Order: sequence, then C-alpha cells, then structure tokens
Amino acid sequence: MSLKTEDLESRVEDELAGTEMSLLEHLEELRQRLLRCVLAILILLVGCWFFREPIFQFLETPVRQALARAEAAGVRTALHPQPYALRPGDRFQYSLPEEVRVGWRVIPAGTPVPARVEQRGEELVIVLAEPWMTDQGLISAGTRLPDPRRASLNPTGEKLIVTTVQEAFSLYIRVAFYAAVFLAMPFLLYQLWAFVSPGLYRHERRYVLPFLIMGSAFFVLGAAFGYYIAFPRAADWLLQLGSDFRPLLRASDYFDLILVIMLGLGAVFQIPTITLFLARIGVVTPQMLWRPWRYAILGIFVLAAVISPTGDIPNLLVFALPMIALYFLSIGIAWIVGRPAARKAS
Repeated sequence: MSLKTEDLESRVEDELAGTEMSLLEHLEELRQRLLRCVLAILILLVGCWFFREPIFQFLETPVRQALARAEAAGVRTALHPQPYALRPGDRFQYSLPEEVRVGWRVIPAGTPVPARVEQRGEELVIVLAEPWMTDQGLISAGTRLPDPRRASLNPTGEKLIVTTVQEAFSLYIRVAFYAAVFLAMPFLLYQLWAFVSPGLYRHERRYVLPFLIMGSAFFVLGAAFGYYIAFPRAADWLLQLGSDFRPLLRASDYFDLILVIMLGLGAVFQIPTITLFLARIGVVTPQMLWRPWRYAILGIFVLAAVISPTGDIPNLLVFALPMIALYFLSIGIAWIVGRPAARKAS
C-alpha cells in the first residue's frame, strides 16, 4: 500500500471519527427532525390561515385577468345600470369604450377591470376593487375610475364558484397549508441537511449550501414563470376556445390547475441543479449530454405536451423553449464543473 493511499485512508478515518451511530440512534434522530418539520409547518399553517384570503387572491389574479381579457375579446352585451341604481358595496367588471388614464398609467379601451361602488361624502364613486397590473405599472386598489355613466358595468363573472358548503373551508385549508410548506422550506431543507451531514465527508459538505441555494432559486424561478407567463397564456387560449360558452370556474379546480403548473415548472427548473450535482460526482459529462441533444429536444417537447394544459403550438412552445434553454445551460454547467477533473486526469 502506498503512502498516499495510507494518508487518504487516515484522513477519511479522522473525518468519520465520532460520527458513527447505531440504527436506533439514526431512527431517533430522524424522528426528532420530522417532529420539528411538522411543528414548523403547523405553526406557519396557523399564521397563514389569517392571511388565507390575500394568499388566494394572489393565486386567483391570473385567472381574473384572463377572464377580463376574454370578456373584452368577446361579443357579450354588458349591462349599463344608471348611477342612481348603484349601491355602496356593489361590484362590477368596469370598462370604457376608450382608454382610461389613471395618472400616468393606461387601461386599454374595452378592458374590464374589477370595480366596486363606494360612498365618499355625498357622492357614489366607482373605484378599482383590487390591484391591477398594466404595461406601465401597478394601479392600486381604491383608485377612482372616471365617468361611470359612459362605462360598461357587468356584474357577472365576478368570482370563482364553489359547489358544496364545505368546499370554501377545505380550499382555504389547502391554500394555507401549501403557503406554510413554501415558507417553511428553508427550515425543512436545513433539517434535511442536519440529518444527512454526519454521513458526509468534510469536502462533500462544502457543496451542500450552493446546491440548496441554487435549487431554491431555480424552483422559485420556475414557479414564477408558471404564474406570470405559462398559465396566463394557457388560460387565454382555453377561454377563447370556449367563447361560445359561459365559464363557471370552480375555485378548487382552478387552484389544482395553477398549483400543478407552478410546482411542475418549479420541478422542471431543477434540471441545472441536478446536472451540477451529477457532474460534481462524475456521473454525467458534457459529452454525454451533448451527443443525444436531438433526442433530448424531442423528449422535452413530449414532456411539454404532458404538463401543458393545452395542445396548441404557441402554448407548447411557451413550456418547451425554457426547458430547451435549461438543457443547454446544464451542458454548460457540466462543462464548467468537469474542467478541473479533466485537467487532473490529463
């Protein structure tokens, strides 16, 4: 046995010294970590329950805006109630035949926005019921909208529906639970790290923090892509396809759909992180990823067809093109990570 091998074995033994645990000790450690995770989620669940409505309104915003765009593109006749028929608290879809200027921001002509009636002094006014995003920026809720006598006020299409008495309660529980898991994710990842770290070598522990940061960042990026880009485009296409029908959207069905899209794209965006890990331990090389790139692109389009809620080409490209970019980014990551190993081998 060479001196180099003996030195290596000695260093490994030093690193492993004091870290050996029996099976029962491993199980006890796992139990404690799981209990801490459950306790953290329960505490955050209680906190998120008090913010359930703002959280759901955030998740509901894409479909509300898609419904408004579909309403503007359709030919349905809007109602035109007179100002004296309005009462404080009434909610409508508000639109004007010309563009609406609110400060320096512009709402395009014919775009329905959620509005409500407020009593301000002796005057009934129509204000924006919730924040509305325009190309120039965000218009805050409560902003007064001009000239209700010339506006189209459509009291329909206002809310998602529930079909059972308990559905709203169960939906809010799920919303609060998933929000709690999302907020607890750093703590959960730390507990996972604390459980597995005793079994890792010292040089392996250095890579864990970059993996966790990179994985979390790409997951949030994928979920944001699903929320801001993928789902709105898919919803626009689906609502336009069913323009001959009146949409009655169940809140639970919508929540399941947007959750699947956000979580699915968040998981898909982990491709670079997984590649970094596999390249670091020598399982994959850039050549291994580059050679079958044609088949990889074909597989990406198949996967995009599975996770996309529509089958049309534009929405398929919305899902597929980011994954193709992630694939070639992964090849670049594998090449960068593999360079030191290649130099050592040479």
